[in-house]
Amino acid sequence: MSEENLENKLSESLDEICTLISRSGDPVLIKEFLNCLLTKTETEEIARRWILVQELDMGTTQREIARKYNMSLCKITRGSRELKKDSSAFRKMLDLYKKVSAENGER
Repeated sequence: MSEENLENKLSESLDEICTLISRSGDPVLIKEFLNCLLTKTETEEIARRWILVQELDMGTTQREIARKYNMSLCKITRGSRELKKDSSAFRKMLDLYKKVSAENGER
């Protein structure tokens, strides 16, 4: 398979996964699926990145996040840059998370 065909196939596959997750509506199934699809280290890494985005949103300094969660400043800086972009997917997901949490009386 050519590099271009592989890139297309990978993109299509990711689109399929995203569509399935968005249509599932079942957090338990999604977590089970991710645990099957990803290694323990990969799932932990995703969770760490979500934590760092939440911490940045709460105003925690990058150095404090690095110390608290044993993360590299490089990774935290990347998250910070992504969060500051105009149409940041991080920002959109944080806003959605806050909305859902408020509706459920959480946080």
